Amino acid sequence: MAWYHEYGGFPPSQAREVKGGIKSQSRRGGFGQSWWAKRWIELIESFGLGARLTRGRAYARKGQVVSIQMEKGCISAKVQGSRAKPYTVTMRVKPLEADAWATIGHALRKEALFSAALLSGQMPQQIEEIFKNAKLSLFPVKKDDFITDCSCPDWSNPCKHIAAVYYLVAEEFDRDPFLLFRLRGIEREALLELLGTGASDAEADPDAMQEEAEPLPCDPVQFWGHHATPTELGAVMLPAVAAALPRRLGGIPFWRGNEEFMGTMVGMYGAASDAGLNCAIGCNIVGETPQAE
Repeated sequence: MAWYHEYGGFPPSQAREVKGGIKSQSRRGGFGQSWWAKRWIELIESFGLGARLTRGRAYARKGQVVSIQMEKGCISAKVQGSRAKPYTVTMRVKPLEADAWATIGHALRKEALFSAALLSGQMPQQIEEIFKNAKLSLFPVKKDDFITDCSCPDWSNPCKHIAAVYYLVAEEFDRDPFLLFRLRGIEREALLELLGTGASDAEADPDAMQEEAEPLPCDPVQFWGHHATPTELGAVMLPAVAAALPRRLGGIPFWRGNEEFMGTMVGMYGAASDAGLNCAIGCNIVGETPQAE
């Protein structure tokens, strides 16, 4: 402490502990599982930010980021540092113009692979070639493409608070690739419209929406029908895939649990399946719980 006072400096600050902060899924090693999340990280780390990225990774893993919001061309976040009030982080990326997205949509419609992959929560790597041929880029390609700001007193920009948000955003891109498109200026529904998979027939025909639906019967017997309750349930077995519905929906945005989301869901669904099977067959036989794939 005496050294800092003698030379007019200040001791290193310690970040305040956060309850309920957004902790990264990565506990060690790299961030991001999908190729597009890794590409985002590669881009950030190519800027040569050095120790600030190391401290940012530590903040992301510790849960110092309190909240993150992602809109068209903008990411805003609150990050808890050493002061009582969390710092405000803002990142801006120039969105692509509407005519640029129209060009991209025209190119994507030529390949059914792109629509099918995006609808299933995946992004084919060939999509970068589509952007390149249109003289555009899906990802911001240089440091100047980002405008970042943090309310902390650190003169460095980006600082460790901004770096922490960079890493957590990569994990969100893992969960939902459409967030990357949102950042670049187009929402999921609008992109699917460009791909020709957005509007249903009813949405395309307003008159079809005006057809009056037949009212439901008020009498419970008529509503439920006159069929007798079956005495046999047929084959009762555990599902072939544990937690099939959560797998289709993807992870919860900015999951705060200490354990990996999908692994937690598989365990809970497995226990519920065992309990349901016991109730159905009227005994305490426990089936084999499907394992996570």
